[in-house]
Amino acid sequence: AGDGDCGHTHARAARAIGEWVRARPPPAAPAQLLSALADLLLEKMGGSSGVLYGLFLTAAARPLLSRCDLPTWADAMDAGIEAMQRYGGAAPGDRTMLDSLHAAAQALHALRSPGAELLPVLAAAVQSAEAAAEATRHMEAGAGRASYIGSAQLLQPDPGAVAVAAVLRAVLEGLRG
Repeated sequence: AGDGDCGHTHARAARAIGEWVRARPPPAAPAQLLSALADLLLEKMGGSSGVLYGLFLTAAARPLLSRCDLPTWADAMDAGIEAMQRYGGAAPGDRTMLDSLHAAAQALHALRSPGAELLPVLAAAVQSAEAAAEATRHMEAGAGRASYIGSAQLLQPDPGAVAVAAVLRAVLEGLRG
């Protein structure tokens, strides 16, 4: 919404994750990793973003308890989004972080196809998330802080949507490296 809060909360989260990783190795099992990240973000990130990421990661961890193949990662993304929508009240098209997450999830559905390869599918998901974040520039805010501000003042893409795309880009680059 232009007040800098989103950037500050994401920077706080990044610092907390960095300190956490330096202090001890993160859990190797995907479900435990996502659950631990959820707890960390709920405690350290703050703001509505911290709560929403915590909800997302907690729900995304559940499908990964029994399996962690590529199709299950697509299921995990869908579970996280569903939890955010249920508890956060926003939907794709409301000019929120959900716009980027939903676009990425649609691309990640390709992980359910036989012979899917993680990095090309994830790269497509990142591109979809980045395009969706940019598209929020022209949306009317239907939820979140931006919904309290006149649309004539919303000249930039939604900061939460941009942040989600940046997080997904960082995951992709980390896996490539």
